[in-house]
Amino acid sequence: MRNYSVFDIIGPIMIGPSSSHTAGAARLAKVAASISGDKIVKVEFLLHGSFAETYVGHGTDKALVAGILNMEPWDENLKDSIKIAQEKGIEIVFTPADLGEVHPNTVKFIIGKEDGSIRQVTGSSIGGGNIFIFDIDNQAVEFTGERPTLLTHHRDLPGVISKISSILYEENINIANMRVYRNGKGKMATMALETDSIITEEVMNKIKNISEIDNVKYINPIVEGVI
Repeated sequence: MRNYSVFDIIGPIMIGPSSSHTAGAARLAKVAASISGDKIVKVEFLLHGSFAETYVGHGTDKALVAGILNMEPWDENLKDSIKIAQEKGIEIVFTPADLGEVHPNTVKFIIGKEDGSIRQVTGSSIGGGNIFIFDIDNQAVEFTGERPTLLTHHRDLPGVISKISSILYEENINIANMRVYRNGKGKMATMALETDSIITEEVMNKIKNISEIDNVKYINPIVEGVI
């Protein structure tokens, strides 16, 4: 049985009426933006289930855009996020969609970058402001954003994971959880690695320098705000 924290019981600090539709939505979008990187010019939000049905009334639309703009759920500017995005030249589109047998509070982000590239991230707001990311660019993953998370896209060759874990060992960074996903032996693989402590920029640079690494991203853990 899961042990529940005070955060789970009373919910997060946030702007808006619903932890699932506002706090969780903002956090989902913030993680999606972090995965995609800078210079976002367009975001299409494919809204599933109750997100699609009530996104305007519950402020989910504003929360999602706020997350893309790197705002926290308690940011007073959240209510003006769509206007702020427009002022920054970011095109915003909301599209109701059937994403299959997934949580009713699920959204797929289709994120266009200035260089013409597209990133796709899918996740759910599962209650109490908690989130679950389960797909990046049509590759299955699993992580919650509750811990510092390292995401790698790398060639599926012997020794790659050992090189990454050795760097973390040298920096006294403990691995809390690790999952590796691949479409076939010897092809490209995705790894979601959660740690017990913050990964510094210096450590990130060491990992980026591993020759088999195609791309690496670091997701900051969810941190509750201060009133």
